[in-house]
Amino acid sequence: MKAAAFDYARPASGDEAVALLAAGTGMAKALGGGQSLGPMMNLRLAQPDSLVDLRAIAELRGCRRDGTGGMETVLIGACTTHADIEDGRFDDPSRGFLPRVAAGIAYRAVRNRGTVGGSLAHADPAADWVNAMAVAGADILVQGPAGRRTVAAAGWLQGAFTPALAEDEIVLGVRLAQWSAAARWSYYKFNRKTGEFAEAIAAFVVDPARDLCRGLIGALDGPPHVIADARGLLAALQAGDPAAADAELVAAGLPPGSYEHHIHRAALQRAAAQLKGNA
Repeated sequence: MKAAAFDYARPASGDEAVALLAAGTGMAKALGGGQSLGPMMNLRLAQPDSLVDLRAIAELRGCRRDGTGGMETVLIGACTTHADIEDGRFDDPSRGFLPRVAAGIAYRAVRNRGTVGGSLAHADPAADWVNAMAVAGADILVQGPAGRRTVAAAGWLQGAFTPALAEDEIVLGVRLAQWSAAARWSYYKFNRKTGEFAEAIAAFVVDPARDLCRGLIGALDGPPHVIADARGLLAALQAGDPAAADAELVAAGLPPGSYEHHIHRAALQRAAAQLKGNA
């Protein structure tokens, strides 16, 4: 099966892209790397009347330092590929966290073309960037007909495949604060074989300089469960008390005794051990 017929446009600016999407009245789709949208179109699970290719918009490519709000941050353009991040072709504010996440996404062929913005816009609950950006405390920059706005990554996913993004808006990039030299992190995901989407994700980010200890339970049926203050949970897990995670797992919608509860608990244990090993 092949994709249904569609029109194609390659705008040179965000304003032009937004105008084209708005003119599509819900039947136009933005195209980043095409690693999710392409297969969906070939299977006719998605049948847009037109594609708006974002890859010629210079603003969406590359990464740059951005001192917005008096804080040292890095802005990662939406068309930055997973491979760009994996290979360190950007100014990494995360002390290796983002390259580690990128290296575990699917296969190298996918990472060569897939983009950060495309993954966030697709909004699969098991996707790495949806979860990694939430635990990292990133902000997602969006542009639409009403102008530009910022969405906290922790609130980006409204539901499965439902981002906080209107049909006539595009993702511009992701802004992440510079982590201190003392920052530590862990990221563990469970999948049955390399390249598959995760069945469970757990992560911790600890940065004493910012009084930060955040945890995450991801690859759920909906939005990731962000633990704003994970100090108690992390200490208990590292002390060998896995039952300490049960309340957070239930809060994340994982019933006690279920398969999902068990694998997410194991993921949390391993993420906590990974962080301890990086101390």
